Order: sequence, then structure tokens, then C-alpha cells
Amino acid sequence: MDTEKDCSLDTLLNLDGEIFPMNNGCWVKFEAKATPRSKEMPHGVKYSLTLHDRLNNRVVGFDNAHALQPKKLKGFSGRKITWDHAHRLNKIESYNFKSAGQLLEDFWKAVDQYLEG
Repeated sequence: MDTEKDCSLDTLLNLDGEIFPMNNGCWVKFEAKATPRSKEMPHGVKYSLTLHDRLNNRVVGFDNAHALQPKKLKGFSGRKITWDHAHRLNKIESYNFKSAGQLLEDFWKAVDQYLEG
């Protein structure tokens, strides 16, 4: 993300604490808090967007709650420790955060893919 203000960041921050029940018993939860920009959180937001199944297991998630070592990332080579990442069932992969709007779009796309089976 460049230095211009990400207008979609306000949308993400306004979703903090929201829970959306789905028709099939699954549910979505949003957590998003503004943070000072840092090496770990250069976007100025700490976020966790999750889809849970009817048994409350997280099945899809996008977050930057903790650093991931490269050896834990599918298809990752290099020494960079990343904070932005995605969970899909038991797989974790690096996520390239571009903007809050793109994060929301990518999350809902992953939710749709999971729900479509």
C-alpha cells in the first residue's frame, strides 16, 4: 500500500466486533483495530477476519496477529518474517496486504470458495 490514505480502512475498522451468521450454520467475525504503523504492522491496522463452521472451528481466516516463520508458510522461500497471512483449514500462507478493501474482497472470495465446497 502506498502512502495515500486507504479510504477502505475506515470500512474495515467500522466492522470491528461484527458477527454475521450464515444460512448454513457458519458465521463470520471481524476484528480490526487501528494501530501505530510499525515494521510488523505497516498498514496501521491489526486485523482478524474469520469464518467458523457450525462447530465453531475456524475454517478460513486472514490476520496479522502474529509473525510467521518462513518454514511454516506454503510455497515461501526466503528469510522474511511476515505478519499478514491467511488460514484455509489447516494450511497457512503468506498474504500480500495491498489495502483494506482488497483484504475484504479476498476474504469474502475465500469464504465463498469454502461455502461452495
